[in-house]
Amino acid sequence: MQLNKQGYESLRWAVALLALTILLDGCGSGQGQQAKPPVPEVATVTIEPQQVELTTELPGRTSPYLVAEIRPQVNGIIKKRLFREGSDVKAGQLLYQIDPAPFQVALDSAKASLGKAQANLPSIRLKTERYKELLVDKAVSKQDYDDAAAAMEQAKAEIEYWKAAVEAARINLGYTRVTAPISGRIGKSSVTDGALVTAYQAASLATIQQLDPIYVDVSQSSAELLRLKRNLEAGRLSADGQNGRKVCILLEDGNLCPQAGTLQFRDVTVDQATGSFTLRIVVPNPKHLLLPGMFVRASVQEGIAPQAILVPQQGVSRTPKGEPVALVVDEAGKVQQRMLKLNRALGDQWLVSSGLSAGDHVIVEGMLNVRPGATVKAVAWEGPKAGAAAAIPKRPAAEAK
Repeated sequence: MQLNKQGYESLRWAVALLALTILLDGCGSGQGQQAKPPVPEVATVTIEPQQVELTTELPGRTSPYLVAEIRPQVNGIIKKRLFREGSDVKAGQLLYQIDPAPFQVALDSAKASLGKAQANLPSIRLKTERYKELLVDKAVSKQDYDDAAAAMEQAKAEIEYWKAAVEAARINLGYTRVTAPISGRIGKSSVTDGALVTAYQAASLATIQQLDPIYVDVSQSSAELLRLKRNLEAGRLSADGQNGRKVCILLEDGNLCPQAGTLQFRDVTVDQATGSFTLRIVVPNPKHLLLPGMFVRASVQEGIAPQAILVPQQGVSRTPKGEPVALVVDEAGKVQQRMLKLNRALGDQWLVSSGLSAGDHVIVEGMLNVRPGATVKAVAWEGPKAGAAAAIPKRPAAEAK
């Protein structure tokens, strides 16, 4: 069949119109069948109050339990040094020997004078007794008897004097043996054999330090002490009488000291310059791991929080003003925003002071996909269990029993 030019143009427009109609019908059908967006899914944790031991880490320095500076108590020449520098010494151990010869001579001289005085006493006593008998018959004058009695008392006093001189000479002779007053580790010696020393000189011969146990002195601000007392009085914290005095010590390299210390006392005076006071801790140190002057950190227990609310740190965000907030899923599946007040970080969680309560479902994953007021599908978070934070470093096994 032959089509003229006009008929051909009409057919082409009809085909184009049919194709456009089909295309428009297909687009309309697709828009009508488009599915609604799915409800976003979020992971939540359920807040469960629990008992938590609260601690605070305080900086401190170690100091020896006992310190003794060795000084001579008599003048003389050092004949021999009888210890090895840096070694452990026992109380009473001989450290230095001062030349005893002049002190031995002084002791012998005092003993001789004492013997001379004691030898004169019997003669004077007999003379006094005879004068006393003759005085009754008036064979001697009263003055003669008084002189004889005075001579006897003088002889007795002279004996006591020389007894004291003998004892002093014996003590000085003993001081030529310079011994250790305490057990501990002795440092370097400031003198050698042949050195001249004087009694009670300013410079010590050596220093002994007892390192087992050892002191750890830490500082705590008075403001922290006041806050702790208020929390205890308000019932937010309770004291742990059994373990409250146990203290964990963190070394300079961050490792935990194998021996836990015991809080001995809190100082009663606040330093006016720093506003802090000192806590003294006694730490067993059998292997001398701690040395005097080392910097350490002490984990001191503040108390027990019986109903602590902990939330994973990833479930807390900040507003542009820096205020902490959390997103909570209510019973209707709606997202709510809660303003929080945080106390401190415990491990990977926050201790919450206010803003959350028991049973709240806090979003910890998927927060970026939801906004307050949105409907969400909440599923249980499969991460670490909520509240499983270590309030303090793990105590040594020997102390944890």
